[in-house]
Amino acid sequence: MSGTLISSLTWVPRGKSLAHPKKYELNDEELERVGQMGGEGVLEQLKAQLAQMEKKEGDEWEDVDEDDGNESGKEDSADDDAMEEDVKPHDPNDLSAFKMDEYDEGTAMGAFANIKGLTYYANNEEDPYITLKEDDEAAEREELEIMPTDNVIITARTTEDLSSLDFHVYDESNEALYTHHDLMIPAFPLGVEWLDFAPAGCSSTNAERSGSFVAAATFDSSIEIWDCDILDPLYPSAILGPPGSLEKPEAKPKGTGKKKRRQMVQPQANDEYHVQSVLSLSWTPKFRNLLLSGSADGTVKLWDLTRESPMKAQSSWTPHGGEKVQAVQWSPPAGDTAVLSAGWDRTVKVWDPMTKAGDGFAVHVGADVECIRWDPHQPTDFFVSLENGLVLCYDARAISSNSDPLSTQPKWTLSAHDGAASALDPNPHIPGCLMTAGMDKLVKIWNIDESAGGRDISLVTSRDLGLGKVFTARWCPDVEQPLTVAGGGSKATLQVWDVSVNPGARKAFGERIRQLGRELKEKQGGGVIVNNAGDMGDDSDEDM
Repeated sequence: MSGTLISSLTWVPRGKSLAHPKKYELNDEELERVGQMGGEGVLEQLKAQLAQMEKKEGDEWEDVDEDDGNESGKEDSADDDAMEEDVKPHDPNDLSAFKMDEYDEGTAMGAFANIKGLTYYANNEEDPYITLKEDDEAAEREELEIMPTDNVIITARTTEDLSSLDFHVYDESNEALYTHHDLMIPAFPLGVEWLDFAPAGCSSTNAERSGSFVAAATFDSSIEIWDCDILDPLYPSAILGPPGSLEKPEAKPKGTGKKKRRQMVQPQANDEYHVQSVLSLSWTPKFRNLLLSGSADGTVKLWDLTRESPMKAQSSWTPHGGEKVQAVQWSPPAGDTAVLSAGWDRTVKVWDPMTKAGDGFAVHVGADVECIRWDPHQPTDFFVSLENGLVLCYDARAISSNSDPLSTQPKWTLSAHDGAASALDPNPHIPGCLMTAGMDKLVKIWNIDESAGGRDISLVTSRDLGLGKVFTARWCPDVEQPLTVAGGGSKATLQVWDVSVNPGARKAFGERIRQLGRELKEKQGGGVIVNNAGDMGDDSDEDM
């Protein structure tokens, strides 16, 4: 793929990030870990890369020394020759070189007329006349500090042929959003998922194995897990899938025909790891050490993060008859142990991961699925957004083995967008608050009122956030910001929208927020949208 875009994002809850992220250290212990996880080929490549970096750094220092010498020679070669003759050990308390006793006699043109007596220092730390020393390390530490009230948002960004995970800090009190650090990843990212469980092999695991980590699903068949609290790591904390020393399975042309587009034969799926692109990830705090993944190879796999990397899957299922698995999600912590999955067979299936076959019940939705989400406030309900712009809501209790997937009707149907409804997220704090976004460049907030058995669905507010086509949008997981949403899309710009500033949203959800024991704060002027460059957006909402 070409162009610049943000394909996925995830929030890190407040207080889960280290105040002072650690610098990556490539020591013997780290080299041994990389060798065990990636194989000898990756280890040798990493050593060669390190040697090249050290050589380049040494060459840069040599170039700087040579340039300084050449510039001084061009400016005044005569003075340089004189200074070379006069350079000698200097007593900082000896001011005789300045000839201050001859100042009144007119022999000196000022205190610094005779510059041959001055001593040059390599830096300010060595100069005794500079008493206010600069502490670069302390300044950098302060600059990289993450406050307990800061939010961290991780985006998967691709620029031309380069892909990266960007870590942004959102300071809600000052309405500021900036990029804190980033790391390069080897393939186009399709999904990211935050988790707080430290995979096996991490050197800094505590008793609870807690931390801040992000799993990245890409066009590659492996899943990489990175430590969010380490700056500029060269290798992930864990790899779920085949090790780097093995040749990755790839599609191969069928036959030897000379057609321009030869049919490609995909590698055979297996129970140990994915053999095609990973399209979706899901983690739940209910099972902290488990991660679900869905792939284009038609399988859903369960990974136990207590196993050593490179990791083999604990379980594997084919819930959609071998068709590509577009999305997968654990049930909410308050619900039963169930998995929701969507396939390219245009079905959404609810099934039990405790059974070996992954038996469950399916509904046919009539179009390609974009997103699936469980309702966190009604654990038996789930939402589905489609390529045709529709959003559907189903009750899992109404689906049974006796029901026909083609005839099962949703609780309600909403025509949400002109074009694909590419993002969907029910608010984790406010019942009946649903956010959708689409290829029509709009982010919409809906109010679902099911009181007295009715299903009254109304549009609260709609906004073009300047993201281009919206590919991803998520609510903030912190109850302190119940109406804050982040989004990204085809313009590769991360935007944060504080929906609580909108009068319609305050009217629709104010009472429900008060029931949570919270009160929306009044805000003046801007603060609705904050982007990477720190520019404030306008406040022109399209309300209904």
